[in-house]
Amino acid sequence: MYHRSGSAVQQAAGSATALLDPLARGSFSASAPASAPALTPASTSDAILFQRCTWCGTAMYHRVLCPVCRGSDLRTERSEGTGTVRHSTVVHRNTPAARNVSLVEMTEGFVVRGRVMGPPIGIHSGDRVRLSTVKDPVRGEPVFQLLDEPYRAWR
Repeated sequence: MYHRSGSAVQQAAGSATALLDPLARGSFSASAPASAPALTPASTSDAILFQRCTWCGTAMYHRVLCPVCRGSDLRTERSEGTGTVRHSTVVHRNTPAARNVSLVEMTEGFVVRGRVMGPPIGIHSGDRVRLSTVKDPVRGEPVFQLLDEPYRAWR
């Protein structure tokens, strides 16, 4: 697929291992405005990094190609860290206690799988969450916490 962004050599320069490592490239992308702040190790340690297609503007998490237009010209951006639970399930396998696995739709528009802190039975679709930890030390996935107190009809 031909892109206006440059030659095939330039497009292939980003390896899959450095896909979400903007520090290896210096900044967000060559097309980022001069007012965009450069990413530093301190700013990336507490944020989820995602890609946005420069062709169609689709936000995605850990992709090599855009799922909408199949473009390979992706720029790395930093997420605000807030989102909404789209699906949550309780897992009893390979753990001493029940834990939840949730799909969280971030405000930027991409979906990420992670864990929401709290009682697994008390997490529902539509709950607002914010990022607590980028990487869980055990599973390596993002950990979120509820923004609003769960509604309790009977006290």
